[in-house]
Amino acid sequence: MVFFPECFDYVGESRNEIEALALSENDDYISRYRTCAKEYGLWLSLGGFHQKDPAGLRKPFNTHIIVDDSGKTRGIYRKLHLFDLDIPGKVRLVESEFSSRGDEISKPVCTPVGNVAMSICYDLRFAELALWYRMNGAHVLTYPSAFTVDTGCAHWEILLRTRAVETQCYVVAAAQTGKHNDKRSSYGHAMVVDPWGAVVAQCSETIDVCFAEISLNYLDEVRKLQPVFEHRRSDLYSLIVVQRNEIGNKAYMFGSHSVPPEHVFYRSTYTFCFVNRSPVLPGR
Repeated sequence: MVFFPECFDYVGESRNEIEALALSENDDYISRYRTCAKEYGLWLSLGGFHQKDPAGLRKPFNTHIIVDDSGKTRGIYRKLHLFDLDIPGKVRLVESEFSSRGDEISKPVCTPVGNVAMSICYDLRFAELALWYRMNGAHVLTYPSAFTVDTGCAHWEILLRTRAVETQCYVVAAAQTGKHNDKRSSYGHAMVVDPWGAVVAQCSETIDVCFAEISLNYLDEVRKLQPVFEHRRSDLYSLIVVQRNEIGNKAYMFGSHSVPPEHVFYRSTYTFCFVNRSPVLPGR
């Protein structure tokens, strides 16, 4: 399986350029990767391209897809945590100015190297997401990235090894490297970390490729040696993931009244919220 970094399509210099060059999942550029996957019999982790909003209403998404060896999409994830950093005199990178955040966690994808969980770059700093993936069967966590040089020097390896140790998963972190333009440089140092926290493969800050073997037998050994997930106090704490439910296009029944779906603005498993088209009194 081959893992690509965040922004494998391009690194834009401005919001206008980023939006102008945004792609759909089925654009020719992405189709070339599908063709390569099929031709060489490889699975691909395409870790972060600028995806046009299918509805055409929002800024592009930072989207990670997994493509199988027949060229088909097996998983899709839109970056949840956007990197908004503004340090006067050092760096200004406010991702929310040119990207929309995702609103759904994708379950790990079954691949030839195990169950692969999809994240992107800044998601690395949020342990809850990694723990949820582990609890939902992940063997491999992916963090395709374009870390800044300053944060990379300070935190990159520490965070990757921490996520590996606390989840007892392999961590694969493909990474952009070098100077992209006058405003943007990336740290590089792509690496693979095993479930014990050891770095088993690593690139430098130059353009490079590294290889690593993922052994699910070794992963099982680590989890048996340190069965920490059996020791979690679920009677005292837990991870809660908000389940979003599609509103759909069918009417809802409120007693004997039929509520059109366009009046419904929220639905959960047991409830729905709606508004009247014409309230009897203003503000009611």
